[in-house]
Amino acid sequence: MADAIQITDRQRHWEGCVSKVMNESKMNRGLKNRHLQLISLGGVIGSGYFLGTGYVLEKAGPASILAYLLGGLIVLCVMLCLAELAVEKPISGSFVNYAQEHISSTWACGVGWAYWITWVAYVPSEMIAAGIIMNSFLPMVSQLWWAVLFSLIVTCINLFHVDKFGESESWLALIKIVALVAFSIVAGLICFGLIGDQGYIGTSVLLGSGGFAPNGYWAIVLTMVIILVNFQGTEIIGLAAGECKDPAKSIPTAVRNVTWRIIALYIIPILLLISILPWDKATLEESVFAAAVNQYGFTGFGAFFAFVILTAAISCSNSGLYGAARAMHALAKLDMAPKSFGKLNDNGMPSRAIVVSICACWAVILLYAFNPDSVIYTYLLAVSGFTGAIAWISICWSQYRFRKQLMAEGKVGTLRYKTPLFPYVTLFGIWAQVFCLVVMIFTPELQEALFAGIPMLVLPMVWYYLRAKRRAALARAVH
Repeated sequence: MADAIQITDRQRHWEGCVSKVMNESKMNRGLKNRHLQLISLGGVIGSGYFLGTGYVLEKAGPASILAYLLGGLIVLCVMLCLAELAVEKPISGSFVNYAQEHISSTWACGVGWAYWITWVAYVPSEMIAAGIIMNSFLPMVSQLWWAVLFSLIVTCINLFHVDKFGESESWLALIKIVALVAFSIVAGLICFGLIGDQGYIGTSVLLGSGGFAPNGYWAIVLTMVIILVNFQGTEIIGLAAGECKDPAKSIPTAVRNVTWRIIALYIIPILLLISILPWDKATLEESVFAAAVNQYGFTGFGAFFAFVILTAAISCSNSGLYGAARAMHALAKLDMAPKSFGKLNDNGMPSRAIVVSICACWAVILLYAFNPDSVIYTYLLAVSGFTGAIAWISICWSQYRFRKQLMAEGKVGTLRYKTPLFPYVTLFGIWAQVFCLVVMIFTPELQEALFAGIPMLVLPMVWYYLRAKRRAALARAVH
């Protein structure tokens, strides 16, 4: 009975905070459990996965499967931490708010703006990738015009009613999932010699060309930042918490299902990929998945993957723009961005935050149009790995301090969802990513991402801190 009263009191407290501070009561909860799961998958399986896996294979060889396994474990830890927070406090723009309450307002401002910049840089890169793919099919049309066309499509989708966005993203994500399942089946049949004329392959390709770790096991560590970039997007579940039906039920289900599906959709296809494609033939010039099946004469299937990459680019941009707009909305409601960006339209959507995020994405596309080799564009794109890891660390850190507070108050039993194996899961999620960021310092090709990302985090924090000091001084002067 006492536990029930404690739960009710906390729910009332948060409902009051949401109504007064966040205005979330007007947020349209039109996202179904199916939408929530597929939106997160849409964000994490982008064109970078299909095109960029070649980089990981090139660096680590077959041992890259261990890097993906470690990446999947980190994802699992972050998602379990996020589930505890999002069930207890289902707010759109969640992890920005969690950082503000459990860490500090200054840190929340830095994390929120850095995360927003990440997607503003990443979404145009996906659109440009889509343009490059279409230009290869129809070279008479510039890749820039294709990028503009797809950007218009993504813009329109994001301005729809939230359930229409969820439905469109569900179908886009479904195409990618079907493609990866189909690849796994075909690659498995090739590996066992059931199709093609190569006969039984077994581990001959996997362990050939220098063995399992041809470049040493340290190469696994060096690829971890790239792996985490590939996994980025899973945290969109938390950003969507304020717009899903019955968050106490749908968020834990979505976290459990999406986490294991992501691991399956990465680990199994890549294990089969390195079993049929020699690692030293992996390049960044084409999808390694298409190259693998083309090598055995299945050119039609390879062409199908070009369409899948196109779908992946649109889907990732779709969910990325969603994440950017919800982060901007949260920043505005916390007085860390212009307050007008926090207003909702008649459909319960943060339309102004969506529009400003769209305009920022279009600005990057225009930058690319005038100078495809722009240093500014390169630096914006480079922050994705750093700021994505910072956002994930912030989620785990917030959950750690939240749980410690409840333990001090003796209220842990009132939680509707608990992160298992606390604090080990939480601390591993934090320190594994901190280690990956430290590795960036000693890796010349990753230093650029680090040096570009740090200002994106620090500058908003400095601005917020100085503004808070100025306001405090003005308040003292008035009194």
